[in-house]
Amino acid sequence: MSDTLLERHAEALRFFGEQVRAVKGDQWDAPTPCSEWTVRDLVNHVTGEQLWIPPLITEGRTVEELGDAFSGDVLGDDPVAAWDRASGAAHAAFAASGALERTVRLSYGPALGSAYCSELTADCVVHTWDLCRGIGADDRLPDTLVEFSIKEVMPYADALAASGMYAEPVEVPAGADAQTRLLAMVGRTG
Repeated sequence: MSDTLLERHAEALRFFGEQVRAVKGDQWDAPTPCSEWTVRDLVNHVTGEQLWIPPLITEGRTVEELGDAFSGDVLGDDPVAAWDRASGAAHAAFAASGALERTVRLSYGPALGSAYCSELTADCVVHTWDLCRGIGADDRLPDTLVEFSIKEVMPYADALAASGMYAEPVEVPAGADAQTRLLAMVGRTG
């Protein structure tokens, strides 16, 4: 399980990184399916999520201790380099011996490192689709990541909209493919 989880995590980070590298200079202010985020806002959000991982997993720090350490602009003048550094450190933290079995203290309470890794992997997958849409790239997600994300999101899909972080789920047409089902769970239509 842990090897598969780490493989999916690495795959999601790689795929998102490919899209970050594809952003053209005039696309950073383009809108995304995340109604209040531009392409830069979206990349900043996902990069910021990666920055939390090493202190929470490796150092055992808490969200409260870190406060707003990763608020605001974390991309600086070189968003690609910022992404590469953050994603590399995040994956290394999860891949360290025992990291997935550790308890991490998140904003919503304690969780196993493996649950945190799964959650962030699925989030990265969905945001990769958002980024693809924002920059006009092919938005077809790898089947392995779609299936992984469906299994991760399904148990709490109904609660996502209530969290205020996702739109209401949308109705899934009969015979919809797995990617369409995943996107519908998180309030997106594709």
